Amino acid sequence: MVCVLEQLHRALNRRDVFASPSNWWADPRARLLDGPRWEAMKADVLAGLSLPEDAAEHLDQLVRGLDAAWRQMADRLQEAGDDAKVEVVVPEGGGRAKLSVDKLGAVGEPESLTWLKNTTEAMLPRIELPDLLFEVHSWTGFLDAFGHVSERRTRMEGLLISLVALLVSQSCSIGLTPVIDTENKALTRSRLSHVDQNYVRADTIAAANAALITAQSRIELAQMWGGGLLASVDGLRFVVPVKSINTGPSPRYYGYKRGVTWLNAVNDQVAGIGAMVVRGTPRDSLYTLDTLLNLDGGVKPEMVATDNASYSDMAFGLYKILGFRFAPRFRDLEDQRFWRADLPDDGGEPAGYGPLDDVACHKVNLKKIATHWPDMLRVAGSLITNQVRAYDRLRMFGREGHPTPLGAAFAEYGRIDKTMHLLALVDPVDDTYRRLMNRQLTVQESRHRLARAICHGGRGQIRQAYREGQEDKLAALGLVLNAVVLWNTRYLDAAVARLRAEGHDIKDEDAARLSPLRDRHINFLGRYLFNITASGPGQGLRPFRDPAAEDDEEEN
Repeated sequence: MVCVLEQLHRALNRRDVFASPSNWWADPRARLLDGPRWEAMKADVLAGLSLPEDAAEHLDQLVRGLDAAWRQMADRLQEAGDDAKVEVVVPEGGGRAKLSVDKLGAVGEPESLTWLKNTTEAMLPRIELPDLLFEVHSWTGFLDAFGHVSERRTRMEGLLISLVALLVSQSCSIGLTPVIDTENKALTRSRLSHVDQNYVRADTIAAANAALITAQSRIELAQMWGGGLLASVDGLRFVVPVKSINTGPSPRYYGYKRGVTWLNAVNDQVAGIGAMVVRGTPRDSLYTLDTLLNLDGGVKPEMVATDNASYSDMAFGLYKILGFRFAPRFRDLEDQRFWRADLPDDGGEPAGYGPLDDVACHKVNLKKIATHWPDMLRVAGSLITNQVRAYDRLRMFGREGHPTPLGAAFAEYGRIDKTMHLLALVDPVDDTYRRLMNRQLTVQESRHRLARAICHGGRGQIRQAYREGQEDKLAALGLVLNAVVLWNTRYLDAAVARLRAEGHDIKDEDAARLSPLRDRHINFLGRYLFNITASGPGQGLRPFRDPAAEDDEEEN
């Protein structure tokens, strides 16, 4: 019996045996689009992804782009000479040639930028978190997205106050007790419980978040940061000190306890556009694609930066076929393999890339991609229509360390885009691409720090045992975090306009390096007063503080 159970467990992990009904152990192939369903949706899927049904023309275009990137890299390397930031290194005893890449140096901060950062931060008005949420609602109406589960129009008096109290309670992880006021009908425990059960749901939080994302994109300062086409996805770890099946161990992050990872996608306008909760600390790229396929709002990003995530060739292939440029930051950049692909109609000698010939020694198998192209399109269509999860598909592409034929085709396809990404990273002259990635990942890390500052209750731990409770709490945290970013962005934009009106010379490049992830002027602790009339429509922006006045805030 023990031997049978052991083999059954191994077969479940290898995905040779499936359990039904089950969300985790079911066969994802059974949910792929097929037959008449696929034929009915094929045209719309291909149009949405800008993919042809015939692989030949598509592959020819990709190969020509890769060939042009190799030639440009070779020309730049020769032109740069000794000033090149990249060097081809061939081991003395033989072996594979590698590229040695100089590390990025720190970007200097001019005095004008330092002055602008300090001045604008000193000008921001002090505010309590509940007042901030009421004020953001007066601009955007985002709280109106919280409709009753029955979809009937509510007549409840004081609903906005109840919603703000619940968002503060959930995002700060302080429970209901600090926000309850028995003298205010909207803040009684029974009212808050009723609103929580009937109004605060995953779909209403996503709709409210979409309103904040749209409002953020319309601010001039946010448009200077980017157009929303660059995003990053990273995980924030939370300890779960209670027994839960939706947690996993990780001594590095959780010590002797277990926890969850909150994966969130952030665009270059510093808006959180989507998130999901996963157990433990899995390889992030297996889930980041699922996060990007279920965004709350905003434009679809074209480039997705990640920090040392799992960067298998198959992951590159899935990202590429779904219209994303996967841009992970490699920890072992010099050890990565570079790939080339000869044009189908060449017929002669392969193209030469001068000093890079020793590096461009691995060849993409285009025939394998063309053979499996119809199935690859079917997988892409199943993913964007949410028939299957990307995580499950990636697990199905490999068996005991060896790829399946379809997985191998995705790997070959991904090697083209992976090489394009690598060539952009190791450009011998221009390091703009690398700095763009690093800047976006720095924004993500700063946003995580702000999330920790907001979610301070219970030692920053998540104490919900069930997946739904964990998702609701972290979704509320993401919504409040976006509201704080929006409030800061609008006031920073107004502060820059005020300084320019006063005659100060504010450079656009300095304004573009301001951050809305400051929180010294916002109080998250201890005082939870819900005065909706002080932040209603028509009140206008709060008066700025005098940056020359001494800061009388007590330091803790």
